[in-house]
Order: sequence, then C-alpha cells, then structure tokens
Amino acid sequence: MTLHREIPNNSPARASAWSPLRNSIFRALWIATVVSNIGTWMQDVGESWLMTSLSASPVLVALVETAGALPVVLVALPAGALADIVDRRRLLLFMQGWMVIAAGAMGALALLGQMTPSRLLSLTFLLGIGTAMSNPAWQAITPELVPAEELPASIALSGAGINIARAIGPALGGFIVAASGPWAVFFLNAISFIAIMVVLYRWQPSRRKSKLPSEDIVGAMRTGTRYLRHSPELQTVLVRSGIFVICASALWALLAQQARRHLGLGSFGYGLLLGCIGFGAVVGAWFLPKIRERLSMNSLVAAGTVGFALATISLAYVHSFAVLAVALAVGGVAWIAVLSSLNVAAQIVTPSWVRARVMAVYLLVFFGGLAGGSAVWGFAAARVGVSVALLFAAVGLLIGLTATWRYRLVGDEELSLTPSMHWPEPIVMIDARPEEGPAITVMEYRIDP
Repeated sequence: MTLHREIPNNSPARASAWSPLRNSIFRALWIATVVSNIGTWMQDVGESWLMTSLSASPVLVALVETAGALPVVLVALPAGALADIVDRRRLLLFMQGWMVIAAGAMGALALLGQMTPSRLLSLTFLLGIGTAMSNPAWQAITPELVPAEELPASIALSGAGINIARAIGPALGGFIVAASGPWAVFFLNAISFIAIMVVLYRWQPSRRKSKLPSEDIVGAMRTGTRYLRHSPELQTVLVRSGIFVICASALWALLAQQARRHLGLGSFGYGLLLGCIGFGAVVGAWFLPKIRERLSMNSLVAAGTVGFALATISLAYVHSFAVLAVALAVGGVAWIAVLSSLNVAAQIVTPSWVRARVMAVYLLVFFGGLAGGSAVWGFAAARVGVSVALLFAAVGLLIGLTATWRYRLVGDEELSLTPSMHWPEPIVMIDARPEEGPAITVMEYRIDP
C-alpha cells in the first residue's frame, strides 16, 4: 500500500486543532513519529539516568543534553541545503537507518556493561547527528502535506505529538530502566525508528519540479544565508528563539540532577516529572487554536515565557512532588505555546523554495541555544548549586521579555508583501498598457575588462 496526498476540501470551515489528521499522509506520519518519539524520550531518560549512575558531576549530566543538541549547530546549514536539493524521503530513510545503528550500539554497550561517560556522550552525539540531518526535511515537508489554512494546526499537532510522547515516554522509560536497565530503552528506541522507515517507504510523494537548474550544497547554503540576511521578519524569529531557549534549557539540563540528588526520586519518578511537562504540552496544544483567536502571537509568546519561568523556579525550590508535578504541567503548556508560535512565525515568512534551509537555521539557533545553555547552566550548577542556577535562568527568561518591544513577531495577517525595491524600477522605453503583450525582457550587462 502506498500513501498519496488527498485533495484538500475547499470548504470555508475553520480549521480545528485536529483537522490535519483527516489527511492520510499527515496522519500516518504523525502516528509513526509519535511512536518514534516515545522511544526517543525513553532513550532520553535512559541516557540521563545512566550518566547519573556513571558520574555524580552535574556538568557531565548536563553535557548529555549538550551532546544531543550540539550536532544541530554543526550540520544544520548543510542539512537544510541538502533537504532542498535531494529527495527528502530518501534522506529521511537513510538517517532513520543511521539512528537505528547508533541506538543499537548504545544498547549493546550498556547491556555488556562496557558503557563509560565518554562513550555515552559520543553515541548520544552520533544519535544527534541523525536527528540534526532529519529535522530540516521534516520541517520542510509539513506545508506540503496540508492546506495553508491548516498549517498552524499541523505545526501545533506536530508539537503535541512530541509532547504526547513526552507524556508517555519518560514514565514508561523510567519504569523500564528501573525494571531492566537503560539498555532496554536503547534497544526499544532503535526499534521505534524502524516504524518511521516503514511509513516513509510506503509514502510516494509527488516529484518536485523546478525549471531552475539544480543547486550544489555550497551554493544553496549561500542562497539561504543571503535570504536570511535580507529578511528582517525571519531575523526577529531567530533573535526571540535564541533568547528564550538559552534560559529555558536550564530546566531540561538540570531536571535529572534535581530529581535524583535533591528530591531523592528514582528513575520512575524522574520519568513522571518529564511526563507532566508532556501532559501539559498536550493540553496546551488542544486549546492553542482558541487561544490564538484571543491573543496576538507576541502576547502568547510573552505569556508562555512567564509560565515557563514559573515552572523553572518551582523546580528550584518546591520539594513536594505533587505541587512540582502541577507546576511542570503548566510549564508544558507554556513550552508548546512558545515553540508553536515561533515555528509558525518562521514558516509563514518563508517561501517554499528556501524553506528547508531557513528552518535549518531556525533549528540551529534553537538547538545551539539548547546545547550552549545546557553546558552553561551545568557549570553554573557546579559552582553555585542547582537551585540557584535554576533561579538565575528563570530571571533570565523574564528579562528576555524586554526583547518583545524591539523584536515583534509577524503573524500571517501582519505580513508585509511590499516589494523590497532592492533594485531601482526599470525604465520603460514605450508606454505599454497592462493588457498588451507578450513582451520580451532583455537585460544588458557591461563588464569591465
């Protein structure tokens, strides 16, 4: 059986939060990615918990997050250029196979008792390479799967799928780690990537056609960079993303350390706390379409930033598991509100021909901030303590809101389509009326020998 895109219904009905799931391609890929993301979050619990067993250093524990995010910084631009040039389906199939091998190797070393901190960080880095090479292609194919009016809902659903997995995967992963050991979740994650491969193999997308000559990777990277340099709306998205994620990374980097050393929780308790963030994000995704009708994009991002700052402070000083679980669920709502808004803002200001490259830069900023921020907050926790480091991160989130005044996100209703006038308007030698034609345009260049 092969999957083909369904003709969208042109009815004027408003797109609901779940309407993209009526599309068979989007639905199949969404279900497969949820399954795979459950495995990924199980893997995340296994990696972080295994590192806390191998070392008591908060720096090494935080570097697990860095090792997973750093590959995006290194390969995001070539990955985005490659996704705009080659067949995206084949690229995704290859990288899923890469991640099967990396996760399987991690499981084998853990099962045999041969895992060390350096090997764990190295394999986490290799697994991150697969994610980094896949992400731009995933981001770029989403607008090809659904109608334009369903794009915000489809992006929110993609985020919700990640967070459904985050709600299920960590708790399930913590239970499996406690019952069998980290090696089991590593092998299960390898199997989950196979689910993606099966759906991608059955999907037969329409062939991309272009009258332009094919690009090489270096030329495509230059074109994408040039587009970014002349797009102030996109620059605004990148600035706001970087400011948010650098401070928000503290919660993700230090949650395992705080759960084990300060709250005295086991792997299952740690997984439940991660699951609370995912549960909150799923709830947030459900209500986001209605919230967007009442709040502007900038107001929604500001409210989400405040909510995540409060969750970060709660992790620092709340010692009741029940109260902290509620606070982290609120943080999950805030997380999906901010990320979904930033992602939509990046998508709507970007044309399709350069979308993968632009989204690669967006992911570079996001994961670069996550990687760098995790390392910074890990070193800060080693010097001043985990709770104080989390407090500083929350204050940083609130201070970052001042960027809203200067860097305002542009929604689709605010997008300016005014020509840039980068070149002067051509001089017309004859007075031609719009209905006349056809016309031949000749450009003459004078080259200084």
